[in-house]
Amino acid sequence: MADAKVIPFDDDRSRGGSGSRSPRRRTAHRRGGAEPAAAGEVQPLPGRTAAREEDTGADGPASGQSAGQPEPELEAEAEAGGAEDGGGLERRVASGLAFLRRRLTGEYDVDDFGYDAELTDQVLMSLLRPVYEKYFRVEVKGIENIPAEGGALIVANHSGTLPLDGLMMQVAVHDHHPADRHLRLLAADLVFVLPVVNELARKLGHTLACAEDAERLLAQGELVGVMPEGFKGIGKPFSERYKLQRFGRGGFVSTALRQGAPIVPCSIVGAEEIYPMIGNAKTLARLLGFPYFPLTPTFPWLGPLGAVPLPTKWTIQFGEPIPTDGYPPEAAEDPMLMFNLTDQVREQIQHTLYKLLVQRRSVFF
Repeated sequence: MADAKVIPFDDDRSRGGSGSRSPRRRTAHRRGGAEPAAAGEVQPLPGRTAAREEDTGADGPASGQSAGQPEPELEAEAEAGGAEDGGGLERRVASGLAFLRRRLTGEYDVDDFGYDAELTDQVLMSLLRPVYEKYFRVEVKGIENIPAEGGALIVANHSGTLPLDGLMMQVAVHDHHPADRHLRLLAADLVFVLPVVNELARKLGHTLACAEDAERLLAQGELVGVMPEGFKGIGKPFSERYKLQRFGRGGFVSTALRQGAPIVPCSIVGAEEIYPMIGNAKTLARLLGFPYFPLTPTFPWLGPLGAVPLPTKWTIQFGEPIPTDGYPPEAAEDPMLMFNLTDQVREQIQHTLYKLLVQRRSVFF
């Protein structure tokens, strides 16, 4: 593999169980000063009638227990419920401590790409989920179109100035797919040169947007996500929102053909408006080594506060998969076929975007 040629996808490189307690036997204690019972006479317990009320025909509880006094069985159930709650808390604490021990001792696994499944499931997804559910209120459609097993390539539009759309798509697959699948995203080189961001991206299962890494993941039966627009998509001006940019050179189609993996188009609505990009400070971008430097109605004018995204309402729709296993092996080298399949995927995403926009009543609601 040392001589393998890396083909970019686009021009930009872009939860101790506890048993239930048995009911405690209630005992009567004679209060001081009470007269002792005569021989053969039954002394009633305080709070109870001398005889069962159902025998006398009086209205009242069938058990003869006075109103307002709890049944022993109900009391036992309440105690058992409290024990279960306490047991659940104990399990969570024990699980958390075990997780910390494994992290400190290094007794956890990562794959060849740096993906840390335990950290992703227990920590990173828990941090992203409130943003997904409460802030952007993402609605997911067509999740059943993603295969339950085997490799598949999910191709989506890219927008939003910052690549939050990829993360939200990853949470959507992780939380909603019935087979509990995980999406491995292909990211641009810039992601892996930024401190902290690099490590978090690797832990989440991201890898370089190159054909070699994509093929390895597909061959392992993974779900792979790619956004072929690259920086052209997330860095486009607000006036061009929801207009798909060029899909690179169709490298993702070639990869899917070589592995016989289906291509699942994905359309994301809502990300375009989180940072309305009204300008681009190109000189500053070149100085910082960024592909663009966004100017929005709030950034950089409001400082760090201007970097807070607008709480738009999102919709993510996964379309019907396009099969590729019916093509011969040499089809991956056919430029016309790659062009036609690329155009088919792009048109399907664009058509779905327009349809979702027509159905949307408000950007925020």
